[in-house]
Formats: sequence, C-alpha cells, structure tokens
Amino acid sequence: MASTILDSLMGMLSPNVVGPVASQLGESTDTVQRALQAGSASMLAGIAAKAGQPGFMSSIFNLVSSPVNTSSALSSLVSNPSSLLPGGSSSPLGSLGSQFMSSIFGSNLSSVTDALSRSTGLGGNKMGTLLSMAAPIVVGVLGQHVRQSGMNATDLGNTLKAEAPSFQRFLPAGLGSLFGGVTQPTPDAPAKAAAAGNRWLWPLVILALLVLGALWFFNRAKEPVSNAVQTAANAGSSAMSALGDFFRTKLPDGVELNIPQFGIENKLIAFLNDSSKPVDTTTWFNFDRLLFDTGKATLQPSSQEQLNNIAAILKAYPNVHVKIGGYTDNTGDPAANQTLSEARAKNVMDALVAGGIDPSRLESKGYGDQYPVGDNSTEEGRAQNRRIALLVTQK
Repeated sequence: MASTILDSLMGMLSPNVVGPVASQLGESTDTVQRALQAGSASMLAGIAAKAGQPGFMSSIFNLVSSPVNTSSALSSLVSNPSSLLPGGSSSPLGSLGSQFMSSIFGSNLSSVTDALSRSTGLGGNKMGTLLSMAAPIVVGVLGQHVRQSGMNATDLGNTLKAEAPSFQRFLPAGLGSLFGGVTQPTPDAPAKAAAAGNRWLWPLVILALLVLGALWFFNRAKEPVSNAVQTAANAGSSAMSALGDFFRTKLPDGVELNIPQFGIENKLIAFLNDSSKPVDTTTWFNFDRLLFDTGKATLQPSSQEQLNNIAAILKAYPNVHVKIGGYTDNTGDPAANQTLSEARAKNVMDALVAGGIDPSRLESKGYGDQYPVGDNSTEEGRAQNRRIALLVTQK
C-alpha cells in the first residue's frame, strides 16, 4: 500500500531527528515532536481547506515542485535538523517556509500559532520557531510526493482533501475553525454502533464543526449555510468558550502549566489546595479534552496535553491518590458499553503511569451507563453522560 503524505511527513519527525532541536530549545523531545506534528498537520489541513480557491493550488504547487526546495529541506532535516530553525544555516529555506505559511494561513497565522501553543504548552515564541522549522519539511515531503507520483496541482489538492480526515488527530481542539472548514473528528461513531455509547462532551463540540467542514468540502462555500448547521456551529463555539481563557499557573514544585480557567486542571488544583474540602466519594472532575479512536479505547495524540497536565499536577502533590472512572449513556449494547468504559478508563490510567505516576497511586473502573448525570432521553443529556472523570481518593 502506498504511503500517504501524512505517513511520510510523520515518519520524518522521529525522536532521533527531533532530539537535537529539543535540546537546543530546552524542551523535552516528546513535547517538541508533538508540536512539530501538530504544526505540520495544520499546514496540510490548511492547504486541504483552501484547495478549491482559484489559483491557490497553483501557488502551492510552484513552491513544492521545485527540486531545489525539496532536496534542500529534506537533506537539511537528515544531516542537521537544527539548521532548519530560524537563525540556522538554512536561511533560504527559512524564507521559503515563511512564504509557504503565509500562503496557507494568511492573517490567521498568529491565531494558529496561539492555538498550537496552548495545546502543546509551549510559549508562543517557541511554537512559532517550530512552525518555521516545520514549513520547509512539509514543502520537502509534498515535493517528494509530487515527483514520485507525477502529480499536477489539481492532483495534489485532491489528494490532500482525501487525506484531510487523518490530519485531525494531530490538531488541537478548535483549530479547524481557522481553516474555514477543516475540523476536528468525533471520537465515536453514531449511536447505532454497538460500542459507540461512550462519546464524550468535548467531541460533541467538534461534531458541530465537522458538519460545517463537510458542507464546505461538498459545496465549496458558495452554497448558503443552512440555519440548522449554523445553529450547530454556534453551539460548538459556545461550548468551546465555556472552558474560559487559558492562563499560566505555577504548581508547588515550580512546574508551570498553561490551562483553561474552567478546565479539569484548575478545578483539581483548587480542590487539592482547599483544606476545607475533604476527600469523598461524590466529588468527581470530568476530563474535557480527551479524544479516543472511533469505538475503541485508543487515546488520540491530541489528548496528551491534558494527560501531561494531570500527570504534572499529581507529581506536584505526591500524597494524592486518584481513581479514573469511565461512563457511557444507555445507547447500544450495555455489555459492550461496560467493556469500553473499563478499557478507556484503564488507558487513561496507563497514560498517567507512562507520564511518571506511580501506579500504586492510581486505580480505574468502568461504570458503563450507571450514574447518569443527564437525561438519556435527550441528546444533550446523553452527551453529559458520556465522560471520563477523576475522583481524588487521598489528599
């Protein structure tokens, strides 16, 4: 099976290649790799979203089809990745990258950078630096595919549009709206799927944007948006804004996090710092930025931001023990939903262990459709019931 453009691009961004860059920036290899993956996928998604605009693909094609651009970017990546950073030895490639990003994002570049910065926890300057590094790499990979497959500008645009759904797992929540139609995926299939009873509150937001994305691709933005779709988009935007503004907070061990005002991280920190709030069996904190593969317990890469934050909080409060609970609505087969809720809760726990938390401080349990917090006869209520939550069992 032929490698996709995304496969080729992510294959280039291996830890061995990213390591020297991470060292130079003073960040972990994992953080820099995720940032480069998210930035690169954002560029591909941006091209896919604008592929139908007159003259756009011709402009992109002219940039990526130059053998000099392609070979320079890929050879620099292999021989000296740090040279692709701004101020490195590849200044012509830096100019190429700036032109490439300007063509894709235009006036939205700063907004894209901010969204990626919040998702990765990197400062805006570092995220901008990594975007500048990623741009010539994307140019190189696209040029390589153009030459190997004998593509023209139209072929390249069609290929990226066909691959567009696969880009989404690397993008932070909310970024798709900046592309005018490329949106985040929902982590679960519709309610008819046997194991799809466990869809989550945050992906409900994304579902609204996905409707707009589908409309854009099939109607090329010239068709009027229906009232129903517009209403869904407004609901999605409102739910995203419900998390509040992101801000930086310092934990007791000196680690600084970038978290939303009304997200699980801030609520959990407030609870742990409040000596008047004892541990009980009813104070659960719902995760709000976790995504899973459709009908599976596999966590999407975009979930890592919140998992890293929770792991950092647990490290800063070493006496704290927690339980991870998985819940579903009552749609579908109860046994399948119970199994899925157990597997997802355990995978979240395992991700925290992988983040450096002693497993003796953690436990997980799946509750299936038990303990609903919303009305299962309504979609809004079912969405509230599909969740992963955290309970502090020891302070």
